[in-house]
Amino acid sequence: MPSFIDRVVLHVAGGDGGNGCTSIHRERYKPLAGPDGGDGGNGGSVILSADPRVTTLLTYHRAPHRRAESGTPGQGGWHRGADGEDLVLPVPLGTVVKDSEGGVLADLTEVGERVVVAAGGPGGRGNFSLASPRRKAPGFHLLGEPGESHDVTLELKTVADVALVGYPSAGKSSLIAAMSAARPKIADYPFTTLTPNLGVVEAGQVRYTMADVPGLIPGASEGKGLGLEFLRHIERCAVVVHVLDCATLEPGRDPVSDFDTIEAELAAYAERLGRDEADPALTGLPPLMERPRVVVLGKADVPDAADLAELVEADFKARGLPVFTVSAVSHAGLSQLSFALADLVLRARAQVPAAEPVRPVIRPAAVGRRGGQATATVSVIQHPAEGTVYQVRGAKPERWVRQTDFSNDEAVGYLADRLAAGGVEDELAKAGAHAGDTVLIGAVEGGVIFTWEPSMTTGAELLGARGTDARLEDRHRRTNAERRERYHEWMDAKEAARQQLRDEAAEGLWTDAADWEDA
Repeated sequence: MPSFIDRVVLHVAGGDGGNGCTSIHRERYKPLAGPDGGDGGNGGSVILSADPRVTTLLTYHRAPHRRAESGTPGQGGWHRGADGEDLVLPVPLGTVVKDSEGGVLADLTEVGERVVVAAGGPGGRGNFSLASPRRKAPGFHLLGEPGESHDVTLELKTVADVALVGYPSAGKSSLIAAMSAARPKIADYPFTTLTPNLGVVEAGQVRYTMADVPGLIPGASEGKGLGLEFLRHIERCAVVVHVLDCATLEPGRDPVSDFDTIEAELAAYAERLGRDEADPALTGLPPLMERPRVVVLGKADVPDAADLAELVEADFKARGLPVFTVSAVSHAGLSQLSFALADLVLRARAQVPAAEPVRPVIRPAAVGRRGGQATATVSVIQHPAEGTVYQVRGAKPERWVRQTDFSNDEAVGYLADRLAAGGVEDELAKAGAHAGDTVLIGAVEGGVIFTWEPSMTTGAELLGARGTDARLEDRHRRTNAERRERYHEWMDAKEAARQQLRDEAAEGLWTDAADWEDA
């Protein structure tokens, strides 16, 4: 099992809201003291929080399914249900959160920064909060709504000031071990480093972080050698340091060609970045190919390597690049390199615009259909089982349907009132619907189908016993079996009438008028 994971798909679900409660308060000498059913508790949300103590996404790789706690139902005596606890998932600094379509939801780079990836469902209202002067003792409650469910992708991009890039076995791990307290694995074979290593470097009063990125090879921008898995860790670094091996024995390689190869791979990768990942206004950093470069000629403790470094140093200086010849073994040149990098880091930090304080803006929630906007839209579709139906889509009517207990007639009547008050019946009439037409609220899969019967809003004269609605008495949607039975009854009645006519004709009880002679 790998110990470092920098990309996982997380399946998150918010907690469901608790149902409301239907209850009538009773006490001595007050047998019917009014409704006292409490509201249901809200479901908990799934929240991602940037935590500096977390360095990998391994926990979520092993357990990718996470769900927050649901709210509890309301109770009588005006007792509201308890809210479900939020599920806070700590993630490393530099975690990018993307939705199922690849859109960036959040970029968690600051300590304590949070984002809600699955909101909990609100609790249902109890009959106490549903009471009104017209409906003094409701005999129903509203159901809690289910929490949101999403699939999000977490990508970890190392947050560091300086990135060490180069070929495998170029000496990057040795360099970061010599300049900081980091202790990466060091060996004499390629791809020793399989995960980025972070180290903290102090140069005078300046402290900055350095990342040892695993080795890159030609074609890394296309995925060769796990290049795409490692190149993302360079995106956030302000300074790019090319660590070049001056003691390599591979034919066809030299420090200048190695530098050009790695730069070509960085340029190819920069072209693949999306707008959210490359826009300086969003990242706070200049484009990847415009960031400061530093050339480090390593392994100067080897005599032949020192001679080669002296030969190629002029080529890099001609390109306007700062060059340092160092040895991680003897620590030669490390002090000068450390202070030079500190100066570049300070310049990069000074160019980052200061975050402006966010002023809170209070926007009142919309009331009714303010602004002339319809609550729902109606379209005519072909349902696979019902044929032509009028489909109603909209956040409010679909939420009202989810909150309705269809086993309670009064609750169904309350839903009809909400649909009428929200203008849904008006939209159905504009779409050409008539009484008796089939209406679908919601998606084809999971929506609610009913026969539309326009009716007046419930008044006090229509309210009966709790849990009933006069408009729904002896009125229900016929099932397919009932339709077939009714159809066969009609056919049998017609055949019986025809047979009676035939029998009467045979008995001579009536004659054809065409056979009558003129009197």
